[in-house]
Amino acid sequence: MLRTLYPPIEPYETGTLDTGEGHVIAYERCGTPGATPAVFLHGGPGGGISPTHRRLFDPARYDVLLFDQRGCGRSTPHAGLEANTTWHLVADIERLREMVGAQQWLVFGGSWGSTLALAYAQAHVERVSAMVLRGIYLCSQAELDWFYQFGVSQMFPDKYARFVAPIPPAERGDMLGAYYRRLTSGPMEERIAAARAWSLYEGETITLLPDAANSAQHDDGHFALAFARIETHYFTHGCWLEPGQLLAGAERLRHIPATIVHGRYDMPCPAHYAWALHEAWPEAEFHLVEGAGHAFSEPGILDQLIRATDRYAR
Repeated sequence: MLRTLYPPIEPYETGTLDTGEGHVIAYERCGTPGATPAVFLHGGPGGGISPTHRRLFDPARYDVLLFDQRGCGRSTPHAGLEANTTWHLVADIERLREMVGAQQWLVFGGSWGSTLALAYAQAHVERVSAMVLRGIYLCSQAELDWFYQFGVSQMFPDKYARFVAPIPPAERGDMLGAYYRRLTSGPMEERIAAARAWSLYEGETITLLPDAANSAQHDDGHFALAFARIETHYFTHGCWLEPGQLLAGAERLRHIPATIVHGRYDMPCPAHYAWALHEAWPEAEFHLVEGAGHAFSEPGILDQLIRATDRYAR
């Protein structure tokens, strides 16, 4: 029988952390104070957390911190790009760990969250007790080209046609650059229109089958503005990672208990990159889930994620 989400739960604590760099991070803590410490890293970048994310952990056995990364969700300033890089986020995770008083914690990250989890773990390997990684994304140029130029366009020609429609043909050779310019300049209504087109393309290609609720979230102007601006900002700068950095750094993590879960038909993040991480880190448990796309809500993916968090609870 496939495992599913734990019942809905409310945080036992909510608060904010002032980074001192113009960003205020909104966080929440769920589960049982003093139980197995864990941190949840959401996707995007710029996606924010949701109440559903709390339900990936047994509340009786975990003390989970979830937070909205810089510029998104309830963190402020909304859609802010200044002092917003991968390494600022890594520093935020350490500030939050020190705040909760955990010597080590389980790091759970999906999609962009897997990227950030790997970057954090490689920088602070002594602070990680275990890892659960889903929808592996290594932020390479090949992955960006696959999703925004040629690859997913062949699987979702209708969605891709809507994605390129706002961009003049002369600029379509660099869709990332064309959207980044529109999201960082010009009237706000034009920025929001570009953000919704960018966001909806991703929202409609992450699940194996259409998901109306997911599409509606990505089409919301407030959500989309942060999501699209922060994604294009990060991707334009290569996520401030050296080429191949995260794969090369996997050697440092091989003693850490870990589970890697990836959908066979993941469109934004092709399985090739999850397989490459598996080969670089053979000790990590690896699940390539049949009949699944990218989203954590895919039944086979969710089953493996719940089994993994159960396994790593003290």
